[in-house]
Amino acid sequence: MRRVPIAERADWRVSAESFGFRFHTIDGAPYWDESAYFAFSLEQIERDIEAPTLELHGMAMDLVGEIVASEFLMHRLGIPEHYRDWIARSWREGAPHLYGRMDLAYDGRGPAKLYELNYDTPTSLYEAAFFQWLWLEQQIERGALPRGADQYNLIQEHVVETFATIARRLPRPLYFSAVRDSPEDQGTIAYLADCAAQAGLATRTIAIEDIGLAADGRFTDLDDAPIRALFKLYPLEFMFADSFGAALPGADLVLIEPPWKASLSNKGILPLLWERHRGHPNLLPAFFDDRPEVDLPRGWVRKPLLSREGANIELHGDAGERLRSDGPYGDSPCIRQAFHPLVEFGGGYPLVGSWVVGDRASGIGVREDDSPITRDTARFVPHAIV
Repeated sequence: MRRVPIAERADWRVSAESFGFRFHTIDGAPYWDESAYFAFSLEQIERDIEAPTLELHGMAMDLVGEIVASEFLMHRLGIPEHYRDWIARSWREGAPHLYGRMDLAYDGRGPAKLYELNYDTPTSLYEAAFFQWLWLEQQIERGALPRGADQYNLIQEHVVETFATIARRLPRPLYFSAVRDSPEDQGTIAYLADCAAQAGLATRTIAIEDIGLAADGRFTDLDDAPIRALFKLYPLEFMFADSFGAALPGADLVLIEPPWKASLSNKGILPLLWERHRGHPNLLPAFFDDRPEVDLPRGWVRKPLLSREGANIELHGDAGERLRSDGPYGDSPCIRQAFHPLVEFGGGYPLVGSWVVGDRASGIGVREDDSPITRDTARFVPHAIV
């Protein structure tokens, strides 16, 4: 694994705008960064990322049935009691799911280490699935990359195939929804709606703020038509806290991602995985924060169960370094995970996001931050297999 400087395409911003990638720059700072790329060997991809991704995903999925059958474990994960039967029922009925992203620390040598699972509303999909592939093709065409260069990226292909597979179980049309004023989220659902259309699904979009609730308990669009299938780029825990959330268990509604993803989109899954697979080479020791009897390594990282985008992380390095990020999750229960630093490349710290689509390892995207804590200000840097 190497970070390789490369000349930017002179027209990449025009290209991004033309393809709907309007969040390439956020608050005046670059989000998409093609001044370099991360180079991997095929062996690194297949042995150190793809194979562990499949194994870790299988381990996590094996835990879901145990979690949803246990009031104690759902309480441990902070899942509100009102939603537990609904979540368990969605698992028993095999409610379909589309995708997830696991974040891995990887330095090109040792085993990749799982930082966390993002299995409800994973972001950076469009740029990983589509725009970095376009970058690869154009850089090869222009001679900046060798003809034999490739990319670990079957994400879009697998997304379309998975939509086609689950289409048989979805009422029509499939609505796509996100917060109205988030360019990144709106761009992501527009991309996913296009993938669903390629799979033959009828689609519509609606802002999450515009979804209504009828007197009979059904969710509706702006024309008062019932919404019976909804892809929501909006966290389940936010839905639970919203005023309409209490109606979810009784609504005639198929959600993607499904309710049972509440058991995986939660950092409490990390100590549960460690308890059941202690010593696994791709796991870090992790414990619920209310277990003072547990002897942690000297270095550890405290993470709220439901924090996002690196918020409210407290890092205690094994050499005595301290780092803390702000955020809105200060009152949340936490877990502690053994400290395992990201590799540093000239002041940048890359985190590998490994995508699972329809239970298949499908590709990666690399986000790079100036801090060892990967925050919402991290840059997306493309990769290539060379």
